[in-house]
Amino acid sequence: MGLGVGLTVLRQGLVFGTIALRRRMLVSLEINNKDRAYDWFLAWMSHQNQLAQQNSRVPWTRSHQLSVETTVEQRKNGSSSALFKLVAGPGTHYFKYCGAWMQVKRERETRSMQLMSGVPWETVTLTALSRDRSLFPQLLTEARDLAMRGHEGKLVIHTAWGIEWKPFGLPRRKRPLHSVVLEPGVSKKIESDIVAFLERRQWYADRGIPYRRGYLVYGPPGSGKTSFIQALAGSLSYDICLLNLSERGLTDDRLFHLLSNAPEQSIVLIEDIDAAFNKRVQTSEDGYQSSITFSGFLNALDGVASGEERIIFMTTNHLEKLDPALIRPGRVDLAQLIDDASPEQAQMLFNQFYGGSLNVTGLSDDEVQTMALRLHDIVSEEMRAGRRVSMAALQGHFIRHEAKDAVTSCRDLFSHKPVL
Repeated sequence: MGLGVGLTVLRQGLVFGTIALRRRMLVSLEINNKDRAYDWFLAWMSHQNQLAQQNSRVPWTRSHQLSVETTVEQRKNGSSSALFKLVAGPGTHYFKYCGAWMQVKRERETRSMQLMSGVPWETVTLTALSRDRSLFPQLLTEARDLAMRGHEGKLVIHTAWGIEWKPFGLPRRKRPLHSVVLEPGVSKKIESDIVAFLERRQWYADRGIPYRRGYLVYGPPGSGKTSFIQALAGSLSYDICLLNLSERGLTDDRLFHLLSNAPEQSIVLIEDIDAAFNKRVQTSEDGYQSSITFSGFLNALDGVASGEERIIFMTTNHLEKLDPALIRPGRVDLAQLIDDASPEQAQMLFNQFYGGSLNVTGLSDDEVQTMALRLHDIVSEEMRAGRRVSMAALQGHFIRHEAKDAVTSCRDLFSHKPVL
């Protein structure tokens, strides 16, 4: 009995001693998947894995658990692309950072899910010697810089995921604003308005005016509405939050939350607003009716509980289908028509494709200018006859043809369209 009691006491002493030793000698850092550093750290580990493979060395020791993160981008023309990224899976991993060994334990709670997104709760716990605790901020800074480096000079598209905004696909290269050819003065008008709005935050606060701005860009398909908004966001170093009002499960409360918690320095883009609320009913192609109400959407735009510090762009191909309550001042502060190609636009687009430093046609600049003027006259003649062409059609035509053929064959692009 004495020997048994002694062994029990010794075992308990070893347990408590081990715990005390761990508390004194080890330090742990916990990161949950609600924190942005969670994705940054996993991406950093994946990057270290790739570097290790390139240098023919083992990145993690005693690690046999990996997870795959798949990003699928679905395009409007039906095509899609998928990107795969291998990250550390649930389990225990070890790696060496700045000469110090660290343990990484990724745990997933499968018995409970996040309420709105349905994503399991996860945590990553980093453990190192107490003397190496100063390496944690350094490692997280490096992970953050790595994540931000991929966004430099890029446009990030966010989509709604539950009640949160998450990046969709890889960051996209910013498009120069001058590359979107609009009617002279249109681009400058919208850009000047939004810049003036961003510079007058205190002006709004002093007068008790909600600090938000709404824009409506309307016109026929292919006129460059979405391209212009993307280029404008890039020129302002803003992101785009793409909001689909026809998404299943989107409710008034969730819409309020999304609009009130859009990421900083971002533009909320709602495309084809006429299709979302045609006659105040939201119905998708398969007959599904969303739980968003028209009044709920209006209140989310400028109601008592609506958020501030927000910029919203809406697009439509059919201005006449919009309810007057939606486009009244206060909800839409600036409405701008972006129409089919005008003679001036066609001429500028032709010069942009074939003239200046991009002139690889073998023609002189004078010859290119002469053909651009000829295209200007053709577009003028067709417009007087009631025929019009979209900028998207002209751009595709220029991509397929050389300069001379583009001018001689462009009349086939025109069709009869009503003037907006």
